[in-house]
Amino acid sequence: MAETEKSGNAFVETIKTIVYALLIAGVFRTIFFQPFWIPSGSMKETLLIGDFLFVNKVAYGYSYASCPSLRLQRFGIDVDAKDICGFFDGDNTRLFGGEPERGDVVVFRHPVSGRDYIKRLVGLPGDRVQMKAGVLNLNGRPVEVEDAGTFEEVMEPQGPQRIRPRCANGAVGDGGMCIKERQIETLPNDVQHTILNIGPQRVDDTGVYTVPEGHYFFIGDNRDNSLDSRVPAAANGVGFVPYENLIGRADRIMFSSAGRSMLFFWTWRGDRFFKAVQ
Repeated sequence: MAETEKSGNAFVETIKTIVYALLIAGVFRTIFFQPFWIPSGSMKETLLIGDFLFVNKVAYGYSYASCPSLRLQRFGIDVDAKDICGFFDGDNTRLFGGEPERGDVVVFRHPVSGRDYIKRLVGLPGDRVQMKAGVLNLNGRPVEVEDAGTFEEVMEPQGPQRIRPRCANGAVGDGGMCIKERQIETLPNDVQHTILNIGPQRVDDTGVYTVPEGHYFFIGDNRDNSLDSRVPAAANGVGFVPYENLIGRADRIMFSSAGRSMLFFWTWRGDRFFKAVQ
């Protein structure tokens, strides 16, 4: 009888330990850092498909978007942040709010779909943003752009979604070298980062976007392969992103895998472990 009681108590204690661990992990993810895998090439070469990072949630404070979403389509699980913390939504404010800076790489909730996106912040509230011949213009002035050679990668399926890159050197067969034009862009606050181009695109020339108060304008570093604020959300783009939709700032890559799974150790990119995001 005593052995049965001990077995029962051990089982209960194990369940308690698991529950406590999940609660601690949930609180940690909600308050401090959120893991994020890079699923697409919209931020190359700053971020590559398969990069894994922790998003700093402390940087901008907290809103309903700080609550984690849980989406496991294979198991039919789709719990959105609004399902948990939607009662905080609607006033476009944040608790312990910090202001993002131009040039930050930010994870945010899409204003319509609610999906998590990661892009570079280029337009602050009140800014006038325009693209002219592929060059970013802020408040009527082009940002400084300097040619920096090319970015080269092998044409092959990338990541779990098996995405193939787009190239400036035309159609390239599997195993060939895919080339993009590479430049260094310097924002008005002297933040420098690389951008990539493959040639003239529809979003290389836009009208003037005036960023509303309490909103931000985001663009991907891989300029010709990014769905971002250059296209309004109503037209299947991103448009202006409300302050409350910011989740956090990407500061450092913790791990990187070029393969379909992080378990394929032969595809790990050792030179990207703990690399700062610039």
